[in-house]
Amino acid sequence: MKNKIGVYVCHCGGNISDVIDVNKVREEAEKMGGVAIAKHTIFACADSSQKEIAEDIKNLELDGIVVASCSPKLHLLTFRSVAERAGLNPYNYVHANIREQSSWAHSDDKKGATEKAISLVRSAVERVSHSVAMDPVSISAQNVVAVVGAGVAGMKAAIELADMGSQVYLIEKSHYVGGRTSQWGKLFLPGETGKSVVENLYQEVKKRQNINLFTGAELVSKKGSVGNFEIEVKITSRGVKKDADASTIEKAIEVCPEEVSDEFNFGLTNRKALMNFHPGQFPEIAAIDAATCTKCGKCAEVSDAIDLNLEEERITLQAGSLMITTGFDPYEPEKSEFGYGDYDNVITLPQLERHLELSNGKDLVINGKKIRSMAYIYCVGSRQPNGENKYCSRYCCTSAVHSAIKVREKVPDMTVYHINRGIRTYGKQEVLYEQSSKNGDIYIQFTEDTFPEVSSNGKHTVVKVNDLLTAGKELEIEPDLVVLVTGMTPRKDDAIGDTLKLPRGRDKFYNEIHPKLRPVETTIDGVLIAGVCQGPKNITETVKSSLAASAKTYSLLKREEITLEPIMAKVDAEKCEVCDNCSAACPFGAFEFVEENGKKVAKVNESNCKGCGMCLPVCPTDAIELSGYTNSEIEEMIDALTESDY
Repeated sequence: MKNKIGVYVCHCGGNISDVIDVNKVREEAEKMGGVAIAKHTIFACADSSQKEIAEDIKNLELDGIVVASCSPKLHLLTFRSVAERAGLNPYNYVHANIREQSSWAHSDDKKGATEKAISLVRSAVERVSHSVAMDPVSISAQNVVAVVGAGVAGMKAAIELADMGSQVYLIEKSHYVGGRTSQWGKLFLPGETGKSVVENLYQEVKKRQNINLFTGAELVSKKGSVGNFEIEVKITSRGVKKDADASTIEKAIEVCPEEVSDEFNFGLTNRKALMNFHPGQFPEIAAIDAATCTKCGKCAEVSDAIDLNLEEERITLQAGSLMITTGFDPYEPEKSEFGYGDYDNVITLPQLERHLELSNGKDLVINGKKIRSMAYIYCVGSRQPNGENKYCSRYCCTSAVHSAIKVREKVPDMTVYHINRGIRTYGKQEVLYEQSSKNGDIYIQFTEDTFPEVSSNGKHTVVKVNDLLTAGKELEIEPDLVVLVTGMTPRKDDAIGDTLKLPRGRDKFYNEIHPKLRPVETTIDGVLIAGVCQGPKNITETVKSSLAASAKTYSLLKREEITLEPIMAKVDAEKCEVCDNCSAACPFGAFEFVEENGKKVAKVNESNCKGCGMCLPVCPTDAIELSGYTNSEIEEMIDALTESDY
């Protein structure tokens, strides 16, 4: 039990003191058992207040402190540092949140808010009086990073990490790097084509000896923890020798009998099971689609560079951290959604982008028809009032407007309609909207209550829309082409997410801990996310995200030693009956079973344990406690709350 506790109650510049009688809280704190000093301060987090707390700890030899202020998410580490600088173990400090839990929650009841704040402080005093000194856990770390996904984000991260001195394993499931960017033509923000962006990054990857690129590779399992992950990677042979003669490969492709829809061109063309690379795909080597190939042997008869032995290889890699950069899938409209699948002149924006790349000459010809007018319908698959995708995909408006500008460069007399719910070309992208307007594009705005309707009058495809900009007037348009501006969605294949148990947000993209304070970290230590796998981004934002993740990863691994929170589960070996409930409940695989004094008992792998407490309630013998939140600490807090006069 501690008997020299300091209590500091913060006004939070009025956020707390405008509702709570801070002085009364201080007066009541002085009366609490074990409290040696109680003060109130305008801003406890201010440098002057921190110095005052540190001086009190030293001069009064305080053995515990309580700071009653805002959320511990903001300043828990701040006051731990104050305690440590003053010579007090940082885990002998307890934070009482009287802003979010009292003043903000009960702003209409000042008396009740004050009484609740006193109760919260009383429970914090009881907890700190039973707290024990703890030391952080240190583990060794390898300066090796496994980057999963070799699109723009993955390659850029690999290059930056390699230049900082890390060994990098770059793992790409496809036989080609570049992700979605390789499918696009001229880009707005980089001022380049998707092909050139991917090629430049790929060439930089090839230059660095400390980057190992694996294509046709998939991470299938993970063991270990931050600093010392062990991952298993499944690699599928591409079936074509690197030094293969291009002419013989082309003949082999011609004789291949298996033909399927080409996903690179979004189904606009077909490809063979022996598939050749598209412009913008690297390495520039053909590959066999193992899922489609029947191993008939016809291609091998034409070219001795073909190897139909497509057996999988499994390799084990050691890494200090993992970075996930697996990208996105474009939204695929439902059958009959805005006429999609019903009319052959209703296509998606990604399909239009591929049409522009595949078409030659000055005309835009789709399904044998010259296009002279087109209507873009925005927010297809985004901002859905009745669907799953409530979010804005952010990049779609810019992409559609930029696409229209490119179409006009090809066909200057094209008539273009933009049927939208409000154009969001933010930042520098606003110049595109200006240029589009000057080109004569027509903007029509609808609301979520009056979506456009696409139908046919027997001769033409008709788009009906109530235009908000003309006081809801119903307009009918007969465009040659309808383009559905589709948003970004999470990858349909989420094997990597399941393997790593990556948390997802409400939008189903991978979720960071905090969008501002910890924007590229996940709740799994050592596993970071970057790029579009965590939410819609354009290329510039994707690159910035990958750089942030690279810097965070390197700062974690460069010291070759990682310090972990000591708040973790502890097992009382005498009480343990090895029921395995704890292991089944643990989401992080932190439990293992060992022989101890001739008895098999559960043991916690400290580097895996996150202190979540999931194991505590399932233990039938109460053999597990959580350091920093022991039974005695929590029970005394509960007693203080229930026995309080307030």
